[in-house]
Amino acid sequence: MIMTKQQFLVRAGLGSRTLQIWLEQRWIIPTETTQGASFTDGDVARAHLIRDLRDDLGLNDPGIDVALHLLDQLHGVRRVLAEVRAAVAPAGDVGPPAPGEDDGRR
Repeated sequence: MIMTKQQFLVRAGLGSRTLQIWLEQRWIIPTETTQGASFTDGDVARAHLIRDLRDDLGLNDPGIDVALHLLDQLHGVRRVLAEVRAAVAPAGDVGPPAPGEDDGRR
């Protein structure tokens, strides 16, 4: 879901000043449109993660920087692995699911 800044603030449970700081830190990076910044459900999830890192785990700003950087790298590697897997798999044979993927079996 695409949302405005105000909708994001409500869904993420943030104040405007906190969001401004997180934008300056580049912890949240909205998409810029002609109507201004737009946010996604992924941005809301990231805001909740940042709050958990700070409030529940006690990370300071440099610690949050490191944690977010590592998570972003991990997501990037997972995307590349999925692309490689799709490129090398014979047509119709996608092999076993990657860790964390739903294989449809229950």
